[in-house]
Amino acid sequence: MQLFATVAAALALLAAPIFGAPTASLHTVEKFAGQTKPHSYIVKLKDGVAKESHLEWLAANHGDSSTITHPEWESKVLHGFAGTFGADALNALRANPDVEYIAEDGIFHINAAVTQTNAPWGLQRISQTAKLSKQDTSALTYTYTYDSSAGSGVDIYIVDTGIYTAHSEFGGRARWGKTFGGYADADGNGHGTHVSGTAAGSTYGVAKKANLIAVKVLSDEGSGSVSDIVSGLNWVSQQAAASGRPSIASLSLGGGASTALDNAVTSLTSSGIHVTVAAGNSNTDASTTSPARAPAVVTVGASTIADARASFSNYGSVVDIFAPGQNIISSWIGSTTATNNISGTSMATPHVAGLIATIISRDGNSSPASISSKIQSLSTKGALSGIPSGTVNDLAHNEV
Repeated sequence: MQLFATVAAALALLAAPIFGAPTASLHTVEKFAGQTKPHSYIVKLKDGVAKESHLEWLAANHGDSSTITHPEWESKVLHGFAGTFGADALNALRANPDVEYIAEDGIFHINAAVTQTNAPWGLQRISQTAKLSKQDTSALTYTYTYDSSAGSGVDIYIVDTGIYTAHSEFGGRARWGKTFGGYADADGNGHGTHVSGTAAGSTYGVAKKANLIAVKVLSDEGSGSVSDIVSGLNWVSQQAAASGRPSIASLSLGGGASTALDNAVTSLTSSGIHVTVAAGNSNTDASTTSPARAPAVVTVGASTIADARASFSNYGSVVDIFAPGQNIISSWIGSTTATNNISGTSMATPHVAGLIATIISRDGNSSPASISSKIQSLSTKGALSGIPSGTVNDLAHNEV
């Protein structure tokens, strides 16, 4: 079964001026891509600022909402301190001219490889460079080796038919975001739930600790208008900006050329949101379809368990990477343990969305262009048969 969904103000915050007093410019708090120590921040002072005097000011004015936990740092290591701060103290620090920057206090872990032994074939294929010795696409006996960070701290927005958030694969990491098009707040198709399972499901997923957010822009029949999809992407942009978290928009959809849709996905990448897009299932050049043809997104073609380009997969110069996409087992609707085995570049795309999430949680976030380059540099080269001239022969790989 091949599934490929076809595509049929910012608020201005106004504050009354305080006459006679300049408006302080607040430092932006640097977000950490991953788990953080609650209410804890690292404060870097400007060179030449006396730390003792600054701490005395903080204690005298905001001592009731601040606790300095690390005052001992020498200036040659890091001229500043760390502590836990309530909202009043944090805002005062953000406005203080002594401060160079403020960052969330992140939690680091031992980076260890984890091995799953009940994985579908696609997960093993992206975690090794060699062709699979077994060729049973229905088996859940494959081995998937991945970094233990597993997408922690990363949000994946599934722009699709919705997500059955109660499915056992998601373990509370999936939530409903927003619906566009007047549809019910539910996945009545299964496509979005399947995609989500491959991106971040506990059994079928690449990034097993990433968060999933449903952005429903397609009907239960699997179609939707460009205008609704653009509205969904606009909402993703707003939410990612508000959260400050590393974010990925995964679009397993496409259709005819649309400048409006191309511009919308490009806008997301310009704001730092990573975008993965299905190449399409028409066995044609993807340069004639949107949003696959948009240069700034990661456009994904589909491969088979035999390391061939799937017969339906689109191709061409706009394809950036291939990933497993034929006979993929993942979560489905109907019950909290339902599964389905289906095919399409829709199924290949979330493999790469999950891979991006894993790279971010392991190595830190970077620009969409930088992460796209890393995806291509890590890929297994020349492994696939049936690749037309002018199309990359790169198969997604996680380098663990």
